[in-house]
Amino acid sequence: MRPRFPFLATVTASVAFLILVGLGTWQLERLRWKEDLIARVQARTAETPVPLPEVPAWEDLDLVDWEYRPVEVRGRFHHALEARVYTLLSDPHGPLSGPGYWIMTPLEVSGSSASVFVNRGFVPAQEAGDVPRPEGEVTVRGLLRAPEGRNLFTPDDEPARKIFYARDPAALAAGLGVSSAAPFTIDASETPPGGLPQAGETRLDFPNRHLEYALTWYGLAGALAAVFAAFLSRRLHQRDGSEA
Repeated sequence: MRPRFPFLATVTASVAFLILVGLGTWQLERLRWKEDLIARVQARTAETPVPLPEVPAWEDLDLVDWEYRPVEVRGRFHHALEARVYTLLSDPHGPLSGPGYWIMTPLEVSGSSASVFVNRGFVPAQEAGDVPRPEGEVTVRGLLRAPEGRNLFTPDDEPARKIFYARDPAALAAGLGVSSAAPFTIDASETPPGGLPQAGETRLDFPNRHLEYALTWYGLAGALAAVFAAFLSRRLHQRDGSEA
């Protein structure tokens, strides 16, 4: 009985090949996106600080266009509503690193009743209670940031303890009772005298291994094609031999 043409194996291999090629192509698209992000962030962070947009424009602000832009704003900190956002600072610009907190303090913008949460900087976990708290009107300079995303592994916030696990201004405002909070935050760029909180720790280096991943997927697709071609050649050869 002659071997039958392997239709099922051919279909399965073809689908797997298309999936692998699709994954490689998707990684190339991610590569272009990541390179554009890196170039955009590098260009923006080198700009001169501009005044923070007026409060009425906050809700319609294009965060894709504004994120990482240096801004400055004047106002008063509400230290009674200060929160800590847990982080693990592994690649610091300053001398402090390890487990600790971002000190997030609402700044009431001068001339309005609206506030913007300022990430005043990093404080190691063991020093979280020793943070200077400037009084009176201050000028804050830093980078405008979009809300930080969450995933399945992000712990639940603890608003009663004023401890949060993402730089999410909506969650901070709701948990602390801050009304009229901006839908973005500001990462302060200037560390106060004494070294705490350690500002200027915005992450500006982004891992970019998408080309490596793309080549891996394309390589697997090529290997699959080669293995299946060898299998099909042997199968067809057996079929021809049985017909002789």
